[in-house]
Amino acid sequence: MAKYYKLIAENRQAFFDYGIIDNFKAGIALSGAEVKSVRQGNVNLRDSFGRVEGGEVMLYNMRISPYKMGKTTESEASRKRKLLLNEREVKKIIGQVSQKGLTIVPTKIYFDGDWAKVDIATAKAKKKYEKREAIRQRETDREVEKVLKGKK
Repeated sequence: MAKYYKLIAENRQAFFDYGIIDNFKAGIALSGAEVKSVRQGNVNLRDSFGRVEGGEVMLYNMRISPYKMGKTTESEASRKRKLLLNEREVKKIIGQVSQKGLTIVPTKIYFDGDWAKVDIATAKAKKKYEKREAIRQRETDREVEKVLKGKK
């Protein structure tokens, strides 16, 4: 069977709000109806975050809309979900999150073959002036690109 990669949802706001320190690829524990709903793209990562509980990494507020043909309730849509990482990765995440100001942020959810995967990152929140600087930098890059395009 051939492997494929299908991007379902991306949390682009996370790259603006946080400075990404380290990335991890994790499996996610889903029910059957949730997997079908994710395949249809009914996922929202915007306000989701991760937390370490009892030696496991849990993902909160990842909204998976109920599958239309399934028997799910609205309360299950944003329940906490267990992330499947190996012990070495969990220990590394615990070490990084125990530092002041670091958090766990999901950056994207996708299918790697038949398995639903989540890319998570340990990140530090950006200050308001850092966000303004990122916007300024992006605008200057666009202007430079325009000028270079015009010369050709």
